Amino acid sequence: MSTNTESNVIKETQIQHAAGVDESLIPKTEKGRTVGPIDYMFMWIGDGVNLGNMTLGASLVVAGIATLNMFQTFAAAIIAIGIISTIFALNDRLGYRTGIPYVVQLRMSFGVKGSVISSLLRGIPAIVWYGFQSWIGGTALNEIAKILTSGTFDNVFICFVLLQLVQIGLSLYGFHAIKWVESLTSIVIMLALVYVFGVLLTSHSTVIAEKWIQAKGSWGLPFFAFIMMFMGNYAAIFLSAADYSRELKSGISNAKRGFLYFLPILIAYGFVLAIGAMLASATGISNPVKAFAIVVNNPYITVFVSAFIVMGAIAVNMVANIIPPTYVITLITKLKYKVAVTITGLLALCSFPWVLVQDSSAKGLGMFILIYSAFLGPIVSILLIEYYILRKQKVNVADLYEEDGPFAGYNPAAVLAMLIGAGAAFTKVELAWIIGVVVAGISYILLMKFAFKDSKFKKGTIFE
Repeated sequence: MSTNTESNVIKETQIQHAAGVDESLIPKTEKGRTVGPIDYMFMWIGDGVNLGNMTLGASLVVAGIATLNMFQTFAAAIIAIGIISTIFALNDRLGYRTGIPYVVQLRMSFGVKGSVISSLLRGIPAIVWYGFQSWIGGTALNEIAKILTSGTFDNVFICFVLLQLVQIGLSLYGFHAIKWVESLTSIVIMLALVYVFGVLLTSHSTVIAEKWIQAKGSWGLPFFAFIMMFMGNYAAIFLSAADYSRELKSGISNAKRGFLYFLPILIAYGFVLAIGAMLASATGISNPVKAFAIVVNNPYITVFVSAFIVMGAIAVNMVANIIPPTYVITLITKLKYKVAVTITGLLALCSFPWVLVQDSSAKGLGMFILIYSAFLGPIVSILLIEYYILRKQKVNVADLYEEDGPFAGYNPAAVLAMLIGAGAAFTKVELAWIIGVVVAGISYILLMKFAFKDSKFKKGTIFE
């Protein structure tokens, strides 16, 4: 563990008693950290190999015309992954050094009450996506059941509920379950994708070369918009980086942790993006599920694709959509972790995902994504400015757990900076994330320095 001010020895029982929080939220000690570097990389591979990311790759080839060629695609991906890995390694540092989760980290900038608002901006979308991914997985599970029963069984809702119950059961075991689920799914799915990749190269290389590899593409707005879209897929996850790094075994340098993000995301995302673009080029179809059926001429293709979708849905939910909202519920309600994680699963069950997947809901879903994602860049910017620039990486962790301590109430500078950054993000949707980050960061520094001269949140900062 670090010897910095924020990582002074903290007695867990004292913090738990003083704050009245569940043991899942108190700082993780070295003894409680069970995830090693290899398991950590498998976790991010498992998160990356899913149908949504493949669809992102397929979106590069529209009506047989590639908006980005292969070189531009991977150039954009490497730039995006480099930025993602850097932000991950920067934002995970407080959680890694001290063992605190994201919902407690937020108190450093937003205050005890203010952190509720910012944590909900991460938790509510995660619950919605939890239900959405589970419904997609349930639909795929139903297809498998129909084939195995020769059409006797056909009930998507039952499959959805069954899959949700399985995920709730797995999530009760926290990161112990995530560790082995992600390792298993990432290996199985990657092996399956290697087979598909081989089929595409041997049977469709000419058309792929013509429509994607040799395409003119663009180095203009589409190129930078793809980088922002790529980063947008990870915006919510690296925002709550502390939730993951607090589980990682100690003794890993900042540079090595950056590598633990960069390599698996590059492998998973790069491979899945390439297959998505290749499938769209070979078939002219942007839906990977339908494209699979054409490329792999096999009577069992539906089972293969459906199994991929089911495993991908579980893998994404276990990493991105279960733990963050569970911690939010635990912090707000003071409930135990297992009760909170069950409530998270039940809320996802009641999020009406069968409505969200309908074509008529696409516009509303797109607006929902646009609205909440506009806040994610500003929040991570405020957290990084606070920790690295204003506090010089020095935080008294015990104070973060005091309801009536120095972080009580809310920090108006953080809330205003978040709103200003989010508002600016809407001015250019294609570059929303980076605009929100820059504007919110500058606004926060100026507000902390000039607008709130007597704010107690300046204590411990360079403005004190």
